[in-house]
Amino acid sequence: MAVLTVQEVSLTGLSLAFAAAAAGGDEFANTGREYLHVKNASAGDVTVTFDSVAPCNQGYDHNVAVVVPAGGERIIGKFEPGRFNNSNNRVAVSYSGVTSVTVAAVKM
Repeated sequence: MAVLTVQEVSLTGLSLAFAAAAAGGDEFANTGREYLHVKNASAGDVTVTFDSVAPCNQGYDHNVAVVVPAGGERIIGKFEPGRFNNSNNRVAVSYSGVTSVTVAAVKM
């Protein structure tokens, strides 16, 4: 599992640096102000799954899965720390496929 560097938006602007999605998944530090920007340049849809470690506000512990369509992109977040942070204070994310998939962790 690779650890993504969180890039912070500022008044002077941010030019995002994307990294290849890791086959074993990725993690990124989370304070509750982070998002994950996913670009899928492949020919098929990719499901991005965020590991929940505690119940949601409805009382169920379930992962969050987002489909990024072929040739599309999604900005996903924010992630409530109490629900999504693992023991390293990071959000763990996995992908149904990583070919031509790039990601960037962003803090607003």
